[in-house]
Amino acid sequence: MEIISMKQFLNYLEKTRQQTNNVIQAIPEDKLDWSYKPGKFTLGDLIRHIVLIERNVFAEVALGNKPKYKGCGKEFAMGYDDVFHFFKVMHQQSIEILQSIPDEQLKQKMLSLDGKEIQLGNFLRSMIVHEVHHRGAMCIYLNLLGVESPPVIGLREEEVIQISKKQLL
Repeated sequence: MEIISMKQFLNYLEKTRQQTNNVIQAIPEDKLDWSYKPGKFTLGDLIRHIVLIERNVFAEVALGNKPKYKGCGKEFAMGYDDVFHFFKVMHQQSIEILQSIPDEQLKQKMLSLDGKEIQLGNFLRSMIVHEVHHRGAMCIYLNLLGVESPPVIGLREEEVIQISKKQLL
């Protein structure tokens, strides 16, 4: 996906975020602090991480600033309702920042965090890749807990198989 306009990018980001929100809403309240292994992200950490990287890395760097990421622990938001509210508020801040960036700037070269030259639009696209990566981890966590995660494209694998069979007849 080539990003040629901020409006196009933000539309795609919001569709991605809705899918992530669907997964987050499937998290049982008593499992927010659960992790599959000590020392690894909890479900709450993953939620905070997605939005803090979005706001404090991608949005800041898009403005020409240094990243301001300082982790994703409970000091940012603790408890079921507070974590979800924090997720929404920080995302809205990111959207407001990104809306201020003119389309022409998306083609400008910048240095990524690892020092490679990249167009701003491509850097922002990696924000979506980052979110999808961690959304997938949340789905695995939910499955380990015995909680069914929502389908990403609206259909489960079994439904796609059935549709495929019907089209073969």
